[in-house]
Amino acid sequence: MWFKMPIRPVLTRLRGGPPEAETAYIKILRTEVPMPFGGPDWLALTQEPVLEPELPICDPHHHFWDLRPEWIPYQRYLLHELAEDINSGHNVRSTVFIEARSMYRPDGPEEWRPVGEVEFVQGLAAASASGLYGPGRAAAAIVGHADLKLGDRVQPVLEALQAASPNRFRGIRHSVGWDPHPDLAKRDIQGALSTDGYRAGAGILAKMGLTLDNSLYFTQLPELADFARAVPDLTIILNHIGGLLRVGPYANRDDEVLPEWRRGVAAAAQCPNIVVKLGGVGQLRYGYDWYQRDKPIGSEELAGYLAPLMTYCIEQFGPDRCMFESNFPVDKMFYSYNVVFNAFKRLSQSYSASERAAMFHDTAARVYRIDAVS
Repeated sequence: MWFKMPIRPVLTRLRGGPPEAETAYIKILRTEVPMPFGGPDWLALTQEPVLEPELPICDPHHHFWDLRPEWIPYQRYLLHELAEDINSGHNVRSTVFIEARSMYRPDGPEEWRPVGEVEFVQGLAAASASGLYGPGRAAAAIVGHADLKLGDRVQPVLEALQAASPNRFRGIRHSVGWDPHPDLAKRDIQGALSTDGYRAGAGILAKMGLTLDNSLYFTQLPELADFARAVPDLTIILNHIGGLLRVGPYANRDDEVLPEWRRGVAAAAQCPNIVVKLGGVGQLRYGYDWYQRDKPIGSEELAGYLAPLMTYCIEQFGPDRCMFESNFPVDKMFYSYNVVFNAFKRLSQSYSASERAAMFHDTAARVYRIDAVS
């Protein structure tokens, strides 16, 4: 199950980030390398019944995109593709779209271009609300992007994002992943969370009643905790269990990396305005090789891998500040939608019905202000 990539130059860098953000992709795009392609035919090799199909789910993290500038296994993931996943057996009542540098405006001031993404997703969400794509409400909440380093000047951008989706826009994601190692992608400048501009912009977010999603690396978790204490009125959603790294300089060092990750998670959990998403492990940076198998991983085995990480997060944050996420289509390279939510259901069996309701649905619905869907 491999896809041979042609040699071709990088024609464009990742939008919305510094030039260093393309680092990881340059290495792929400028070199002919075998890349995994976890397509539908491969995923279909692992079939299993849906566990607890009645359990309500709000999936708080997925993307829409088409014609990506970088190579990824799923170049097209729009409403049809999402509907196929969320209607495949689990009781997905609603979803949250998270920015993905998708369909930005092609011109105009750089800081205003992300408004195009929210305009694009608002249309998909309206189509989903028609019911023609199934009972679940796709993109019932929309999280866009704005550069918080603009400081006070970010307010008109946020107002434009709100105007693009008056009934669904809930906040932004401004990821700040940074690491000194040259082989790891950098999403922003070093120390972005501590800059006056970023903190001023975060204050504007809080005053407007909006949320901040953030994806970073586990080494930055103490910085996130310090930032959260500086903006106590801002709800911060920590993505992907806190950005664990097990590749590059962090490969084969679990005895050092995992304790540092645990300390960082514990520090973040001390801040009552931080909630955490449980998922996102189907990314290359987490160091798992499941995408190389002849047959995709099943939920029982997957739950065995995920349980130590996710139960630690649940212990630290509490179920009412945790939410299970798909991170599709990114994680779709590793496992199917059915399998990953079956795994979440398996690893959460020891929790009470109310605790599980929080992690699968209620926390996300509360944080992103999603009305109940019958």
